[in-house]
Amino acid sequence: MSEQYRGVEADLNARGYSRMVFDLSRIEALLELLGSPQRAYPAIHLTGTNGKTSTARMIDSLLRAHGLRTGCYTSPHLETVRERISIDGTPVAEEKFVEIYDEVGPVARFLDDRGDDGGGGDSGAGPETLTYFDVTTAMALAAFADAPVDVAVVEVGLGGAEDSTNVLQANTCVITPIGLDHTEWLGETIEEIATAKAGIVHSGATLICAAQPDEALGPILERCAEVGATIAREGAEFGVLRRGLAVGGQVLSLQGLGGVYEDVVIPLHGAHQAQNAAVALAAVEAFLGAGASTRQLDPEIVREGFAGTSSPGRLERVRTSPTILLDAAHNPHGMTATVNALQEEFAFGRLIAVVAVLGDKDAAGILELLEPVADAVVCTRNTSGRALPADALGEIAADIFGEDRVRVEPFLPDAIETAVALAETDVEGELSGVGVLITGSVVTVADARTLLVR
Repeated sequence: MSEQYRGVEADLNARGYSRMVFDLSRIEALLELLGSPQRAYPAIHLTGTNGKTSTARMIDSLLRAHGLRTGCYTSPHLETVRERISIDGTPVAEEKFVEIYDEVGPVARFLDDRGDDGGGGDSGAGPETLTYFDVTTAMALAAFADAPVDVAVVEVGLGGAEDSTNVLQANTCVITPIGLDHTEWLGETIEEIATAKAGIVHSGATLICAAQPDEALGPILERCAEVGATIAREGAEFGVLRRGLAVGGQVLSLQGLGGVYEDVVIPLHGAHQAQNAAVALAAVEAFLGAGASTRQLDPEIVREGFAGTSSPGRLERVRTSPTILLDAAHNPHGMTATVNALQEEFAFGRLIAVVAVLGDKDAAGILELLEPVADAVVCTRNTSGRALPADALGEIAADIFGEDRVRVEPFLPDAIETAVALAETDVEGELSGVGVLITGSVVTVADARTLLVR
């Protein structure tokens, strides 16, 4: 890692990795001074509570299979901030990342020094500076223009209407399933959260919408009517027709906007990933115009695109004997999908869960879902400053699992070692039927990957 790259990371981190300022005027000013790079290419814009990153990766892979040069912006990252900005499926190199920052960083500092508040400052200590997410978003959009790309696939950071990525005003939008999360920022009800997320839908856009709870659907339909957007809904215009297990993943039959696609293999586990695949396919059809013309995409190209999909940290197998899985489920909605996939696709005779969550998450809801499938849980913490202390998580777990099924290890390496020992306890012969699941947060998975993935 070069000194220049370390310096860029330090500059970005100084802006506050998790600091939130919902004020589009600041990134709009930044992008205007950069020449409005977001207007140089069309985009597919994604929001939702769960499944955004996996769906974005599928869309990106499908578009590349069709010969398009893509830019993909997702968050958060697992190992390096460079993962957030990919061009043609590959994260930008350190040298390129520094080059992009050398273009964007000085302009951001100029705006910070000028002190344009735009109504975003509320700390009483003067105007808010541009956030970490503001600057990485601007870097991605500038990098895509510079490449140049044929299309950008951009994941919302938080919410939709006031998210920094909403400068795109994309003609193709995606809303993955909505649930309760980030209630301190987006609202305490599904309706309020859906209203915030539907804000990415702009005049004349086409919205690809995953199946939603009734409370979410109302605000989404109202937004589409308000701005004259076209909506295609899972279960009506597109969806999963059939799915079966395959080695390392699953095989699907998908109803797209333009036709039926058989024998689609995705190297990912769970019904939720099948749903993500259906949403991704419909989004690519809409973007390429297949939905409007009822023309089916080439099924072979679609199969090629899905076969090349990956989603690190989503039921990712990183060790065998015993099997160690990493999964970034961080709320009850996501954990429901994970548990369903474990029960359907993994035949564990014994499973130990290693759990670390952030303090603002529904730890009890996550643990209650895990309890029926985990023989024991090892409570720990991750490296985030917002992490729930291991002892506090252990107290919650004891109420759900019973004290005899709970261990507390303040440090993740020790927690993994304890979990492996518990998994192997009283096991005779092969270890193929035992497993360890490390979960609870993207940060937890990132920390575990640093320890376990070479």
